[in-house]
Amino acid sequence: MIKGSNVALSDLSDSVGSVIVSLGWVSPSGEGDADVSVLLLDASGKVRSDSDFYFYNHPVAADGSVQLLGKVPTADGSEDRISFDLTAVPSEIDRIVIAASRYDGARFGELEDVRITLADAAGESLLRFAVDDADCVAAVIFGELYRRGEEWKFRAVGQGYETGLAGLAADFGVDVEDDAPSEAEETLDGAEGDAQTDAPGPAPIEEPARQATLEAIPAPRRPEGEIAEPKEPAVRPRTAKKKVTLPKTVKKTLAENDAWKQARLFPVSVLKSDRDREMRATSVLLAVMAQVPEFSRRLTAGFGAPAGRMETFTEVSLPHGDSPRRPDGVIRVERAGKLWTALVETKTNGNALKAEQVQAYMDIAARRGYEAVITLTNDVALEGTPLVDVKIDKRRKHKVALWHLSWAEVAYQAQMLIRHEGVGNAAHAWLLQELLHYLQHENSGCHGFQNMGPAWVPVRNGIDDETLCQGDARALEVVESWERLIRQVCLRLGGELGQKVLPVQRAKRGTDPKERRNRLADQLCLDGRLQAELRIDGTPGVLAVSADLRTGKLRTSIEIPAPEQGYPLSWAKRLVRRLAEAPADLHVETLVDSETGGPRGTLERLRPEPADLLPKDNGTKITGFRLSLLKSMGSGRGNAESGFIRSVDDAVHRFYTTVVVHLDAPTARRAPSKERAAAG
Repeated sequence: MIKGSNVALSDLSDSVGSVIVSLGWVSPSGEGDADVSVLLLDASGKVRSDSDFYFYNHPVAADGSVQLLGKVPTADGSEDRISFDLTAVPSEIDRIVIAASRYDGARFGELEDVRITLADAAGESLLRFAVDDADCVAAVIFGELYRRGEEWKFRAVGQGYETGLAGLAADFGVDVEDDAPSEAEETLDGAEGDAQTDAPGPAPIEEPARQATLEAIPAPRRPEGEIAEPKEPAVRPRTAKKKVTLPKTVKKTLAENDAWKQARLFPVSVLKSDRDREMRATSVLLAVMAQVPEFSRRLTAGFGAPAGRMETFTEVSLPHGDSPRRPDGVIRVERAGKLWTALVETKTNGNALKAEQVQAYMDIAARRGYEAVITLTNDVALEGTPLVDVKIDKRRKHKVALWHLSWAEVAYQAQMLIRHEGVGNAAHAWLLQELLHYLQHENSGCHGFQNMGPAWVPVRNGIDDETLCQGDARALEVVESWERLIRQVCLRLGGELGQKVLPVQRAKRGTDPKERRNRLADQLCLDGRLQAELRIDGTPGVLAVSADLRTGKLRTSIEIPAPEQGYPLSWAKRLVRRLAEAPADLHVETLVDSETGGPRGTLERLRPEPADLLPKDNGTKITGFRLSLLKSMGSGRGNAESGFIRSVDDAVHRFYTTVVVHLDAPTARRAPSKERAAAG
C-alpha cells in the first residue's frame, strides 16, 4: 500500500473477524527498538477514557478486542504483533489508531525497513505498508482500522510526531501522568482471596529499567460532574487491578526430611511411555488453559482465537474416510454465538510430527469448518522452514491455519504470568505453578528443544579433520538446530528475568531466511564457529555467544560503550569496581579506534591495577570495553549434563548472572514528566 490509501478488509479475505497486525523494523546495530501502542477512538476522534490507550504496561483489553502480543524474531530483525478481535470492539468505537514510539532521544530514521503488515485469522498476509519518510520523528502512526457501515477498512497513514508519544497521545485526548504510579502487586503468599479491582487504567511500571514514567502514561479520569476530593500528598491512587504472583522467597517446608514429596495436582511418577506422556501433557495443558483465561489468551490470541468462553477436550473421535481420527485435543471458544475451533496435535520427548497425521487433521478441519490446527512439540519452528509440509486445497473457500507452539514457549508464558506480571487471583497462580512444575519435571517429556540432530557428530568430525566442504547439507542442519537452540535460550532467560530477550539477526534488508542460513552454513565450514547475539532489555549492550567447534570452547561476551563524560582512568576504575563479584577469569578488553587493538587482561590481574586497561598512547580514543568468559562446551548432541545444549544454556545463564547484572543499566528510557517528554 502507499501512504493515504485504504482498503476494505472483506475485499482481501473472508476471515477478518480477527486480524493480526505486525509492526516491524530493522536495526543496523541490533540494539534499536520501539514500543507499540493502540488507541481506540470514538466519533469525536478522541479516546472515551484513558483505558482506551494500550501500551506495554496496559497490553490487554478486558473485552479481548485488543491484545499486545509482544515481539517475535524475524529473519532480519523483530516484529511487534497485536491481535484485534474486531467482532468484540465496542460499537461506539469508530477508529483504531496503531502507532509506535522511540525513546531517549532516538528517531525512526535510525531504523530500516519500517513497516506494518496485516494478516487474517488464518495467518495469511493481506497487506503491507512501508513507512519511508519518518527520519526525524520519535513517534509514528503506522495505520488505522476504521468502520464504514458494517465493515472494517484499513488506511495507511505514516504520520510522524517529533514530540514523541506524548504529543501523539495528547492529540487523541489521553492525559499524561507526571508521577510514577504506586505499587499495586501482591504475592501468592499474601493473597487471601480474589484480587480487588481498583480504578480503571493501565498497570503500574514495575521493572527497574522502567522506573522513569512513560512519556504518556494515562491517569484515570473522573466522571463528569464528580467533585475531586482533596488528596493527601503521600497517597497515590491505584491505577490497575492488583496482581497475584509467586512469592520472592520460598517458605520453609513442614516436611520432616527431603524424602517427603509434596502432593502435586499433576503427578508425573506414573508416566511410563511416550503415549502416556503425550496424553497427560495434553490434558494438563488444556485443562489449565480452560481455567486461566490470562494464560489461554497468551497462547491463542496470536492464532486468531477470539476472547470468549473456552472449553477444551481430549481424545475426540472425528470421522475421516474409513476410520475415524483422534486428535490429541480440541480447543473451542464461543463469542457472540460463534465458535472458533482448533485441533491440537502434541508430541513429547524427541518425537517428531508426522506429516500424514497433520495433513489428515488439516483436511478434517477444512471439511468441518474449523479455524486452525495447532501442533505442540519440543521443537522450535523457524521462519520460512515449516516443521511439516502439508498441502492446502486452495479451491476451498474455508481456510485452515496451521500454527506451532513449543513446550518451551508454553513454560515461558506461564513463568511470565506467575513470576513477573501476575494473574487475576491466587487460584490461577497456583494452577500455573502446578503446570510449570509438571513441564519442568524430568519425566514429563516437555523439556523443549533437546537434540542437535544426526548431523551434529559428522559436522564436528568434518571440522576436526578439515573435510567439511561448503554446500554440505549437514552443515545447514546444524545451523538450523543452532538457531532453534538460541531461540529457546532466549525464552528460558526471558522467563527467569521477566524481560524481553530476543535473538539479533544481522542481515541485509529483505534477505530470505533460507539464504541467510545457507550463508551461515558456508561460514561454519570455513571457520568452524557458530555465532549468535541476544538483546536483553535493560542491559547496556548485546550479549554475544560463540561456539568454536575446532577448539571446543564457548565464548560469551558483551561490548559496553565508553561513557560520554569523565576520564579514561575513572572509567577503568569504575568498571573494575562494578565487577567486584564477577569471576576472576573474566577477560576484559579495551576497545579503541585503531587497528592495533587495546589492552586486555583477566579481571584477577586488573583488580589491583585498573590503569592497565588504558592504552599507552594517550592520544588513542577508547570507544568501549569488551567482557568475555570462556568455558568448555559439551560434545554430545543432546541435553544431558555433558551435552552441547546444556553447556550453551549454562554459559549464557552464568554470564548474565555473574557479569551482566553488575553493569550499569543504559540511560533511562522514559522521561519522568510531560515537559521532558515534549522536549524529547
